[in-house]
Order: sequence, then C-alpha cells, then structure tokens
Amino acid sequence: MAPVNSRAAKPLAAAAIAQLESDGVATLIGTVVNSAGLTHAKTIPLRKMGAFADPGLGASPVWHVFTIDQTGIAIGDTLGVVGDQRIRIDLGALRILGDGLAWAPGAFYGQDGEPDPYCSRGTLARVERRLAEAGIAARVGHEMEFLLVGPDGSRLPAHLWAQYGLAGVLEYEGFVRDVTDSATSSGVSIEQFHPEYGVNQFEISLSPQSPVAAADQLMLARIIVGRVARRYGLRVSLSPVPFAGSVGSGAHQHFSLQKRDTPLFSDGSGARGMTPEGESAVAGVLAGLPEAQGVLCASIVSGLRMQPGHWSGAYVCWGTENREAAVRFLVGGTSNPLGANVEVKVVDPAANPYFATATILGLALDGIERELTLPPETAVDPSTMTDKQRADAAVTLLPTNQAEAVAALDGSALIRGILGDQAVDAIVAVRRYEQTTYGDLGEEELADKFRMAWSV
Repeated sequence: MAPVNSRAAKPLAAAAIAQLESDGVATLIGTVVNSAGLTHAKTIPLRKMGAFADPGLGASPVWHVFTIDQTGIAIGDTLGVVGDQRIRIDLGALRILGDGLAWAPGAFYGQDGEPDPYCSRGTLARVERRLAEAGIAARVGHEMEFLLVGPDGSRLPAHLWAQYGLAGVLEYEGFVRDVTDSATSSGVSIEQFHPEYGVNQFEISLSPQSPVAAADQLMLARIIVGRVARRYGLRVSLSPVPFAGSVGSGAHQHFSLQKRDTPLFSDGSGARGMTPEGESAVAGVLAGLPEAQGVLCASIVSGLRMQPGHWSGAYVCWGTENREAAVRFLVGGTSNPLGANVEVKVVDPAANPYFATATILGLALDGIERELTLPPETAVDPSTMTDKQRADAAVTLLPTNQAEAVAALDGSALIRGILGDQAVDAIVAVRRYEQTTYGDLGEEELADKFRMAWSV
C-alpha cells in the first residue's frame, strides 16, 4: 500500500469531513491488527481526520508484539520501547457505524513515510500487488464464527439450542436483526447468517472482495457484531475454543483466482474442472500448510481446536466438499453462483486475518510459479482411512502442539519469503511468549483465561 499523498489527502479529508458531519458523525475510530491477532484502536474527533490520514498518529513499535494476556509485550532485539511509527487510516475504506461514529482501517508507516514491514495490512497489499504483476486477480470471502457469552465471558443458557436450529435465531432475533441492519448500513455484504453447530454459536459469511478489502470487511463485521451484542447485554467470544471440549470457532477463508479474466478453478481440463495453474495454486497451499500453521492457527488455544472430527481441517489434504480436509474445494455451477473456489479451513479467529490471507495467496502464487503437481483428491473422511492408506496418499495430520507449529514457521524460508522476516519474527515472538508463559496450563484453564482475548 503506497503512502498517502499529503496534497491529495487534505482536500479529500476536508470534503469527507463536511459530508460526515452532515451525516451526524463526530468521532472516528481507526484500527490496526497486530501479530497476535489483537485489534488496537485510536479514536479522534472528526475534525482531526486529515491528520489521521497523513501524517498519521504516533504509535510505539511494541504495538506489533502486545500479547493476548493483556499485560505482556514480546520485546526482542529489533522491537522495543525506542522509536515511533505512524498509523495512517485509509480514507477510501471509511465506513459509518452509526451513533455518531465512523471507522477506517489503518496501516503502519515509518517516520520517513515508508510502509512498515511489520504491518499486516501493508503486507497483504504487497502480496496483492505481486499477484497483479503475475496477471492474477484474487477474490477472498471470510467466514466469521463466534460465540455469544455473558458480559463476564460466562456461558449462556441454551435450553432450546439445536445445531443450525431455528430456535437459535428466534432466541436472539433482535441481535440477528440489528447485526443485519447495521451491516447493511455500514456497507458490509452478508451472504448468510445462521446458528452454528456449537451452543450459542453463530456464523456470518461475507461476500468475496479483493484481498485487502475483504480483510477490512471482516474487521468491520467484528466491530458491528461486538457493538450490537453490547446493546443486548452480551459479549462475543472470538476464541478458537471458548470452552474446553466445545466444537470451537473457525475463521475459514475462501479464495478464487482469475488470470486475464479466466477463472483458474473452473472450465479447465484438470481435477474438478481446474486449470493447470489452478491445480498448482491448490498444490502450493497444501505444500506450505505445515509451515504456515504458525500464521493461520498458532495461538496457545488453537491446538485445542485442531482435532479430527471438529471440521477444523486437521488433515493436510484436499477434497471436494470435504469438511475434514484442510483445503476444501467448492465446484461452480448453478448451486454456487459465486463460482468455484477454495476454502482453507484451518484458519481460526486468533489469527491476524491480513497475515493469514497474505500467506494463503502467497502459497498459491508460489505453487503456480513452481508449477507444483496437485496430489490426488481425498474423497472420504481421512479419519476413516487406515494409517497405510493415509501414508500412501501422503495425508498427514497437523500438530496440536503449538510449539511445533511455531518452530516450523520460524524456520520457514517459504513463509519468510511471502511475509518478510520482520513479520514472521513478530508472529513467532508473540506465540512463543504464549507457550513460555502459559504452556503448563490445562485445557480448561487455557479456554477460561483466553476466552475473551480476541473479543472487540
């Protein structure tokens, strides 16, 4: 993402301020997401909007390595208390929240105006540009699973709850209605909104957009859901496993690719109608998953979800409509008007969505550039296969030991080439802090302590 041009930003900001004031906006929230998946914010009077866009507001480099326990900072050799950065909001992505509030996503820049290599939004923008240079356009659609809990994070009653049941909608119909209305007013496009498998769990599927815009939309959806929940005396847990032994929540990402207006996942001669480049893209994601796990699902709680039978994609394989495969292929056609796409199921809400998307798309591009061969499709639940069958098909199980996942990320030249050394070092630092500080806690203690860590 290029630095905002000050001469262009100031007239734009002035015009936007006048319009926003006429819409009743008085306060602007700008957010960034750090390496631990935490959402940070700065709030300003609307009249200061131009300065928030350029030169931006100051923030310490340690924002990148604040940890999920609300107190820790994973300070290392390159990130510490010395220095300053600027957070600049993207005026083109500004949205009105209502009640006098507006929101815009932010990105980090150095004092010299150059993009900060630790910045997740800037990293995704860079990967999006790399795709464009290769003639490839990507569309990304996010799923948002979350759990409604009490104001103190306590479990809510669920006497009438059933998996995907109507009772869940009717029990929280005011919440569902207000989220839908607020999303529409703020320009968030919801594909579907329904009760999920877990008790008091919901899922929102968002319409696909270009990569950075899609991640921005997800963050805006989280803000909307969090605000509406508060009106009803509720809170939202975005933990991968809010309660030990529960199903857990994913943050699945769907993506599709086009090259010069030709879809890579349909109308081809390959597996399930993929083109050769589409096959290589899926192969690239599969090949890189063991090293990418440290980005996609590496919080200290994530390992509780990464289990067979939890629809978490614990097995490294791909399959059409296979919910136990890490990579699920969805065919196009009349039943899927959005077209053929690929779902990466291992991503969970503790991940930074900008880094997660950058990693997935970077792996897909790597597969295309190296012309990787797609492994055979897994057409059954991998847990029903024998050990020999899985070995013959090269189907492996992702580790539930998060220390292993973080170590694999730390040593990955592939992911470092996609995200950059600084970004990987920051992710490794916050996740290793979690392991060092809380690795001796049991499952219930972990779930209880971090139930609200990623909530907004």
